[in-house]
Amino acid sequence: MEISEAREFLQSNHRGCLVTRKKDGSLQMTLVSPVLGADGEVIITARDTTYKVKNIRRNPQISLLVHGETFNGSNYIQVDGKAEVIQHPQALNIVLDWHRQIPGEPKNWQEIRDKTLAEGRIAIRVAIEKVGPQTRK
Repeated sequence: MEISEAREFLQSNHRGCLVTRKKDGSLQMTLVSPVLGADGEVIITARDTTYKVKNIRRNPQISLLVHGETFNGSNYIQVDGKAEVIQHPQALNIVLDWHRQIPGEPKNWQEIRDKTLAEGRIAIRVAIEKVGPQTRK
């Protein structure tokens, strides 16, 4: 699989499991809703106080499994890359773009802005380095 194919898949598939490394090196997995950012990188939102954010700050190498709407029988991809935690004020527009792609256009953007800031919700941007599954023979 090529990175361009993974980006195409990410345009319409938003169910995923993010894998980060804990302080002791063991894995930490979290359900996430990834989207494809305007720059072709993966965008995830999170509260700033979560373990995934703490883990990424310590070790930015992540893996992400993204699958279709159903669990059994869905196509899926794995993305490996380097994650970057983006704080406010830069994170706000990225989180708002995420909202446009996942839940759709809200009726009240100010309400979404206020909620984002009140929750301490920030953005995580993942530079895609490697994708799979690879062709098997």
